[in-house]
Amino acid sequence: MTLNASKRNLSVKKDGRREELFTVMNEKLLKHSILLSVVISVILGILVILLLPGGGSFIETILSGALAGILAIYPILLSLINFVFIFAGCTDPRLTRKGQHFEWITLVLGTLYSLLVLPFSNITFSDWTVTLYNAQKHTPIWTEGALTVLIFAAAGFLGYLFLSCTRISKAPPLITVLKISAMYLGMIQSILWIVQIMRGEILYLYLCLFPLNCILIGIKVIRQKVIEWERIQRSEAESEGMTGRFKNKYLEWLNRRLEHSAVWPAAAFLFMWPMLGIIICILILFGQRPDSAIRAWTETSDWNLSQRIASQNIFYDEHYLCTVAAGGHRKVVKPIRMGMRHGHSVIVNRQLCVANAFEQILEERVPKLHRNVRYFYDRYGFPVAKLIRSPYIADIVYFLMKPLEWGFLLIIYMTDVKPENRIAVQYLPEQTECTRVTED
Repeated sequence: MTLNASKRNLSVKKDGRREELFTVMNEKLLKHSILLSVVISVILGILVILLLPGGGSFIETILSGALAGILAIYPILLSLINFVFIFAGCTDPRLTRKGQHFEWITLVLGTLYSLLVLPFSNITFSDWTVTLYNAQKHTPIWTEGALTVLIFAAAGFLGYLFLSCTRISKAPPLITVLKISAMYLGMIQSILWIVQIMRGEILYLYLCLFPLNCILIGIKVIRQKVIEWERIQRSEAESEGMTGRFKNKYLEWLNRRLEHSAVWPAAAFLFMWPMLGIIICILILFGQRPDSAIRAWTETSDWNLSQRIASQNIFYDEHYLCTVAAGGHRKVVKPIRMGMRHGHSVIVNRQLCVANAFEQILEERVPKLHRNVRYFYDRYGFPVAKLIRSPYIADIVYFLMKPLEWGFLLIIYMTDVKPENRIAVQYLPEQTECTRVTED
């Protein structure tokens, strides 16, 4: 008997040590969960780089993997974490606090990631009435209705901020429901954004991640507050003065009807509509239309909810710096007409014609030098030109090319009997073959 009792005591002690060890490990993991999530993303990024063919050196693999993990994998991991916290972070206060930390990380990094991806998506801020170039796309939000969308998004963020950062025991249920209603307005804008731009391309999927996380965070916070209120005893609520805060008997009656948190999501949906009407009435005073909340998404082109058809984009060759410069602002680069290049319509300005005429002279007079110049540009100018995606950068390129343009023009006038005729015929449709532009 004594031996069996000793074995049982020893077994109990081992189980106790094991549970204590697991508890310590869980606390450590929870404490350093943010750092752990970053490390996991970096490791996954390195593994992805290793699986790709044609890997580089060890240092290049580590750096590329770390960059891929932080920029490409971490947003996806954050989305999974926010989804898990919807179910895991509602009862344990430690998990709730850690979930809030991930919320703020998501909001900050989500904004930065979206701003980082946006320039590579070819999305402009031009309405459907504006003719664009190449693969550019019109704005997914009508510019005249953008203020309405922005105000709704701001209302959603403020609702989240007040609901997440204030103690629910210190606010009447009616106020809490109004905060949830404001969050609904912001979540609806996130849903509309996802529906508007959703397509199979990876860049647009990443642009959907941030609004998707806003929706997940909203669901999580609402669920947490509903469960938190359910844990508060009615007697404790009355003793702390949580109810009976409204002097108006109608508001107080409504406040008491909302003491059961299970009805909050549905009640917030009902309160959302009068809140929506009030905001729209205020926006009308600032020049917004009554239907801007809808037209902001439909008065567009190129997108899923678009009801307008824009004119066909104009093609210009992005591979050559002078041609890219012709895609700058009209007042700066001064386009003179349309031309033809490789069967595509291109914008032609004086600088482009001068550069192309200069290359023709090189090809005619010194073909060997022309081949060397062409080789140099194809190797160095071509990659640089592909990075120029903004009209402002194109304007800068235009000004940087000015000294070369003057040099080209001087050589043309020194070597050609009719220099202006040569310049004028560049990129005309009747030309069967247009030589390429030389810059830099």
